[in-house]
Amino acid sequence: MDFVEISELINDREYGLELEQLGEPKELSMRISEVRIHKLGLLLTCLKVKLHSARIQVLGRTENIYIKHLDPGQRTETANILIERGVKCIVITRMTKVPKQFTNQLLDAGVCVLRTPLASDEFIERATNFLTNRLAPRLSIHGVLIDVLGVGVLLVGKGGIGKSECALDLVHRGHRLVADDLVELVRWRDYIVGYCSQLIRHHMEIRGLGIINIQDLYGIASVRDKKRVDLVVELAEWSPKLKLDPLGVDDDVYIILGVELPHIKLPVLPGKNLSVIVEVAARNHLLKKGGHDSAKEFQEMLSREIAAVESVAVFPGEEVE
Repeated sequence: MDFVEISELINDREYGLELEQLGEPKELSMRISEVRIHKLGLLLTCLKVKLHSARIQVLGRTENIYIKHLDPGQRTETANILIERGVKCIVITRMTKVPKQFTNQLLDAGVCVLRTPLASDEFIERATNFLTNRLAPRLSIHGVLIDVLGVGVLLVGKGGIGKSECALDLVHRGHRLVADDLVELVRWRDYIVGYCSQLIRHHMEIRGLGIINIQDLYGIASVRDKKRVDLVVELAEWSPKLKLDPLGVDDDVYIILGVELPHIKLPVLPGKNLSVIVEVAARNHLLKKGGHDSAKEFQEMLSREIAAVESVAVFPGEEVE
């Protein structure tokens, strides 16, 4: 999403912004498009401080003390500066009582003035988290996300290949479902977080069985609302032309929203226990994170053995004991 409407800030319940609007109810479709929060500070002194009008502006206790010490003419001039610089939204923290002359002038000019009982630093932290999440790049993909031993495994592949059945077997083995069929992905800083929409949360579609509720069947410990994606496992139909790395030495990647994720391609064959292989892939991923890459360690050992044999000079006519 490229912007957040101010009404979304007021209606927030998840991040605890505790905002209320001053003045008469107005159109709250004004848009905030930047994550960073700006404290008015020096801008109130009429200095030419750079102002990003697309940011939320915070008026804290220190700024309010400064405003209260201004005479009416200076307050008018200060409010005009904010209006002329295109300020869209001002949040007054600690429910501070700001002079009515100042706030009324802002309200009359169409500036949205909000207030919160939170201290400035607490509000800035919560609002930053809110905006980071809402303004983050996001993507919806067809797949299944499951927590396997703490590893967020994203199963992808064409429809009907068995992603949901594999995930159901993993849940039966004690792992946790995050999302089935449609996975919502969000880039949070330099990693990807996946979750499920509220409408289909904790549900799975199993062909021949229909819609089932995993939480009702297996309990609260079998599901979770969101999980960081650590590994992408692609289920692919077996074909002689399917290119696979027999040793698993090559580090393949799967790019989602500009983030490179480890990628494994698993061939699907009748009778193959995919859930066990996915679980082993998750365990192997944990080993790699701990500094143990079995495939590369095996390759290095094999290379040393070959080098040792080749170092023994064998001349024509000589027998090697």
